[in-house]
Amino acid sequence: MRQMQSTMGRSSSSTIFHSVPVVVVCLAALLLSNAVIYLYLDSMYHADQQPVFSHTGCAPRHFKMATMKNCTPWLQCSQINAEVRKLKLIGQGAVKKVYLAEWRTQKVALSRLSSLEYLDDFLHGLSMLKVLQGPLVVQLVGFCLEDNTMVTEHHPLGSLFNLEGVLAQKPHQQHNTWQIRLRLAADYVSILHYLHNSPAGRRVMCDSNSLEKTLSQFLLTNDFHVVVNDVDALPEVDPSRGLLAKCGHRELTGDFVAPEQLWPFRDKGKPFSDDLMPEYDERTDIWKIPDVTWFLMGRVPGGDLVHFHLFQIHEECKKEDPKLRPSALDVLKVYKSVYSSMVRDNAGLRDML
Repeated sequence: MRQMQSTMGRSSSSTIFHSVPVVVVCLAALLLSNAVIYLYLDSMYHADQQPVFSHTGCAPRHFKMATMKNCTPWLQCSQINAEVRKLKLIGQGAVKKVYLAEWRTQKVALSRLSSLEYLDDFLHGLSMLKVLQGPLVVQLVGFCLEDNTMVTEHHPLGSLFNLEGVLAQKPHQQHNTWQIRLRLAADYVSILHYLHNSPAGRRVMCDSNSLEKTLSQFLLTNDFHVVVNDVDALPEVDPSRGLLAKCGHRELTGDFVAPEQLWPFRDKGKPFSDDLMPEYDERTDIWKIPDVTWFLMGRVPGGDLVHFHLFQIHEECKKEDPKLRPSALDVLKVYKSVYSSMVRDNAGLRDML
C-alpha cells in the first residue's frame, strides 16, 4: 500500500510539474491576445485624441492617391483642361455640379461652379479645402480659378447617407458590425473636433439643417473611415471676440437643428426676421451628434449596448443651454472609452468560452 501511495504521489507530482508549462503558455497567450487588442486600439487612436488614419505624407500643396507611388503638386488650369476627362454627373447642389472624372487612369471628382450667384460660397469652400488638408478632409487634387473648378479624390462608396446601402452589398457585409459603425461615429466626432480647433480657426458646419444634409457632407472611404467633403459653409466663430454665426438667412425649423437655431419669437406669432435672429456658435454641431450616431449605428448585434453606454454623453449633447453641452473632444473621449471597454469585454468573453 505504501509503495502504491508513493507511486501515486510521484505520479501526481509529475503531472503537476508537467502542467505548469501549459498554464504558463496559456497565460502568455492570453496576455499576448490582450496586447494585440490594445495595440490595435492604439493604432486607431492617437494619444492626443485625434484618430490616426493613413496619410499621404506629401509636402504642402501636393497630393498622392492610394494607387500612386509619388506625390504630385496640385494640378493647375492647364493640366486640368488637358488631362482631366469628365465621365458622368454624380452630384449637383446649389453651389456646384460634381462629375466623376479621370486623370491619368485615376478616378477623381471634378467640381464646377453651378451659378455665379454662389461664387463666394465656391471660393470659400476651396479656401477651406486648401487650408484644412489632412487625414480628416477629402484630398485636394487641383483647382482652376479661371473656370471655377476644383478636383478632389474620388471615394466610390459615396456619402455617409448611403451607408446602409453600402453595407447591404455582399462585398461589404462583413463590415456591418458595431465595431465598424462605432468607429465611423467616432470619425465623425473627430472631424467636428478638428473643425472646432482647425488651422483656420473655430469653424461651424452650417450645411447641417437636416440629418440627410449633414450626412451628405461626409464621404465613406474604401477602408471604412470618414472624411469631410463639403466645406462650402464653414463660418468662423470666436465668442471671445464676439464672432458668432447664423446658418443662412432663412428660418430654420425641426428637431434636428439646435434650439438656438430656431426663431425664438415663433410662439408669440412674430414673423421671422433675419436681422433679429440671434447668432450662435459651434455648440450647434454638438446638439446633432446623437442623431448622426443613431443613424450610423443602425441595427446590429451589440448596437443596443453601445447606445446604453453613450446615453449619458448624448443626454449632455442635448442640453437646451448650449453652454452646458460637452465639447466634441469630450464626446470623442467617451466614444473611445466605450469602444475600448466593449472590445476588451468581448475579448474576455471569448477567452472564457
